[in-house]
Amino acid sequence: MFAVDHIILLSAVLAILGVLASKLSPRFGVPVLVLFLGVGMLAGEDGIGRILFDNVDVAHSIGTFALILILFDGGLQTSKRSIKRAWKPAALLATLGVVGTATVTGIAAMYILNLPLYMGLLLGAIVGSTDAAAVFSVLRNAGITIPPKIKATLELESASNDPMAIFLTVGLITLIKDSSTQPIELASLFVSQMGVGALVGAGIGGVAVWIFRRITLMAIGLYPVFVMLFGVLAFGLAANLNGSGFLATFITGVIVGNSRFSYQRNTFVFLDGLAWLGQIAMFVILGLLVTPTDLFQTWKEGLIIAFVLIFVARPLIVMPLMMLSRFSFKASLLISWVGLRGSVPIILAIFPLIFELPNADLIFNVVFFIVLISALLQGSSLPFAAKKLGLVLNAKAKESSTIEIVKVAKSKRELIEIELIEDSPAIGLSIGELVLPAQTIIAVVARGEATLIPKGSTRLEVGDHVFIITKLLDKQAVESCFYHEG
Repeated sequence: MFAVDHIILLSAVLAILGVLASKLSPRFGVPVLVLFLGVGMLAGEDGIGRILFDNVDVAHSIGTFALILILFDGGLQTSKRSIKRAWKPAALLATLGVVGTATVTGIAAMYILNLPLYMGLLLGAIVGSTDAAAVFSVLRNAGITIPPKIKATLELESASNDPMAIFLTVGLITLIKDSSTQPIELASLFVSQMGVGALVGAGIGGVAVWIFRRITLMAIGLYPVFVMLFGVLAFGLAANLNGSGFLATFITGVIVGNSRFSYQRNTFVFLDGLAWLGQIAMFVILGLLVTPTDLFQTWKEGLIIAFVLIFVARPLIVMPLMMLSRFSFKASLLISWVGLRGSVPIILAIFPLIFELPNADLIFNVVFFIVLISALLQGSSLPFAAKKLGLVLNAKAKESSTIEIVKVAKSKRELIEIELIEDSPAIGLSIGELVLPAQTIIAVVARGEATLIPKGSTRLEVGDHVFIITKLLDKQAVESCFYHEG
């Protein structure tokens, strides 16, 4: 039997356990991230699996590819509406928020762990970015909805703040390795990372959409693979041009996700599943990499630094930024609390190990502990915090959904379903009074248990499910007839 046979068997077993563990998240209120890490730790050298894994290069490679899938999927799910609603506060959080939080946490780490200044700041930079994707999985499982602007701000922050944390980490490692590095060199690195990453992401995204609208593949199953490869291409091209591959991947995802093309819904569902697989693989591998007995040797220091990060650094930096952005005190407080650390900090904690920096093992173990504390404390308490602050909405916002039918997709049309809520501008109007785009047809109106064959005189009511056939590029115009802007 070949060695790869054992690897395939173990990978399948661990992935299945990871998926099954996700079922426990809504039941116990524990973020799924912690459960995935737990599976890896149980399978590791100190757990019941006794699997010895200490290859940081392999862990970094798997983690990087998983992050590509996760960030690309995050971009696909980021709507133009969310960007318009929250790009300003999210941009502040993704830049000044990361720098400020990293600085305060890093200075505290320097004193608590007795580290040199740059090593302390390096630890702060590593834990500088947030992972709100895990937060909102907890919120969805808890069955609550928070105000759209807060949700959009947190989603955009979590998707866009990783490049800044990565830049700070790489920059500080450069300073530690070569103390003669000049500030102008770091400034040049920043411009290169962000500028090249943004340009490549926009370019690849535009080219991808142009191709998707003009090509017909021989098999439906090729569409998700084809779309995913452009996300990977964006990362690879940007990274090889000294840009931020993660930023490029996210921007490509945003552009692709806000375009219209055939088989789009099925493609996005597949890629969402692939992103989940990436999360499982990454967290299980990282769980295997850590040695629990070493981890808990520094639990006191890790707990103190986590306390500083959660209760001092993030609120101190984030709340003023959000109140300047015209958020209420309660909304600013919730945003400052949603500082859940996740995948990126643990991946970045591998960097000092790869570059063989002094205290690299200490930094990795402390960061891992901080992520666990953050996920357990902030992740599990988010529904409670949102309710106590009075930021839970009664009604869940409705969005249109695409129902893909092969014959419809081949004709560059799509069938979409819209559920009418109380404040819809279409309530009370007849179908004939709707200003729909040309060649758009309302096929069926489902009302309760009745199915109505629509006529021009049919008036729409709250709770109606309207099924509409329209051109791919006209979906937004159709939605404007049924939803208020904003």
